[in-house]
Amino acid sequence: MQPKLTLDEVRDFVAREFPQMADIYRVDAVGPMSARVSMMPDERHLRPGATVSGPTIFGLADCGVYFALMAMIGPEALAVTTNGSIDFMRKPVAGKALVAEVTLLKVGRVLAVGDVAVHSDGSQALIARATFTYSIPPKG
Repeated sequence: MQPKLTLDEVRDFVAREFPQMADIYRVDAVGPMSARVSMMPDERHLRPGATVSGPTIFGLADCGVYFALMAMIGPEALAVTTNGSIDFMRKPVAGKALVAEVTLLKVGRVLAVGDVAVHSDGSQALIARATFTYSIPPKG
């Protein structure tokens, strides 16, 4: 299954439909059933102890699956998360971008399921692993 949207088309979609996210998340790559999304955490993403907050990492993983799904099915802005689960494994490397490597496991008619591995840029050590299910709006 090949993507319906190119990398530039996904980026344009995000900028148009979710301008509030366009300055936080960068879609670095899309491919068949996959995407790579990154973000550079800043002060608003930190919790006490100067580490990146869990909700920030969860948001990156969730948006990563959403962007991968948009690449595969086309611009369906109303696709929504129906379930999300995340395991936090280690503290991110300070001052490095966070990278979400997304693999879509299934894209069906009404549901899609994706796995996400989150790591610091330049390191393959897992910061978090997540799984998300999305509901795809009916056609018509």
